[in-house]
Amino acid sequence: MRSHVNQRHERVLDIVRRRGSLRVTELAEELGVSAVTVRRDVEALAEQGRLTRLHGSVSGPEQAPAASGSPARAARAEAAGPAAAPAGVVLGMVVPSMEHYFADLVRGARDAVTARGGRLVLGIAHWRSEEDTAQLGRMLDGGADGLLIQPSWERGVPSPEQEEQLLALRVPAVLVDRRVPLGGRLAGLDGVRSDHVLGGAAAVHHLAGLGHERIALLAQDNPTSPQVREGYEAAVRARGLAAPEPVTVDPEDPKGLDAAARKLYRAVTDDGVTAALVHNDQTAIGVVQRLRAHGLSLPDDVSLVAYEDEMAALADVPLTAVAPPRHAVGETAAELMLSRLAEGGGAAAPARHVSLVPRLNARASSAPPPRRC
Repeated sequence: MRSHVNQRHERVLDIVRRRGSLRVTELAEELGVSAVTVRRDVEALAEQGRLTRLHGSVSGPEQAPAASGSPARAARAEAAGPAAAPAGVVLGMVVPSMEHYFADLVRGARDAVTARGGRLVLGIAHWRSEEDTAQLGRMLDGGADGLLIQPSWERGVPSPEQEEQLLALRVPAVLVDRRVPLGGRLAGLDGVRSDHVLGGAAAVHHLAGLGHERIALLAQDNPTSPQVREGYEAAVRARGLAAPEPVTVDPEDPKGLDAAARKLYRAVTDDGVTAALVHNDQTAIGVVQRLRAHGLSLPDDVSLVAYEDEMAALADVPLTAVAPPRHAVGETAAELMLSRLAEGGGAAAPARHVSLVPRLNARASSAPPPRRC
């Protein structure tokens, strides 16, 4: 038994030597054992001084963070080489808001940065492009080593001036959860995003797999919506389904939800629609409440999939929902930046665009379509 444990310990050390720093969950997956077993192994090896356990991750002993400004930290950073992030790194992060969706992105970035002994500084632009500019300037003046930027682009597309601003930055930058327009000038920036096109398609494939042939789309008008709609339309075409006219919901209009719910009600009762994809959770819950007032119930009369999965499980009928990997996007963006900085800025290295695939969580709001008499 001890021989087996020793062999696993040597495998742990070999993986850490090859990969530098990685999360405990990643290590468990590579070893094919439980996270609990790996944590025990890591604790034992850390006590022997053979590796370093950080918050949720593990690295070689030479990569442990030291106090800011200490000679030991500088020596370790130099010895660690290109696989390790510079000691005491400061990353600036600009987001449009700190509502639910964005809070998870920020938490993911913060967890990755602090696990490696760095610091994340946050700026909130309140959906104003001029505030993006102000926050970026503040962070550059404050000495940020790199920037994680989720710009306040209208409908997710930058203006020429916004492109120019990002191209002129004097430190490395990673675009967070924004798709670089095809043919645009920002392809040279690193980027990490949720693939909302695949997320929209996943909702359609789920509903079509249950037997639905007429699936409606209700969506807010925001930077994510065009990608969700693109995925919805692509999956509808691939399945050979009929696509009702999409309904746009204005979240700022108090009457917007009422109008959207009435359109969906008529589509269900008059046009044979049996399911809907609704972006986002808040809109979906509001629409469901209004459908119930009109006498329709989920999933007996209509199935529904929400897009976002922040509050979908809390609805009266828990909503099936597509969950973009928000925390992982923030975490991956920070890790990409730390890797870029460890390469010395990496201007000559190719840009990296990382897309993470959303997950569909099936709940009570989706079922096979009702039988029509």
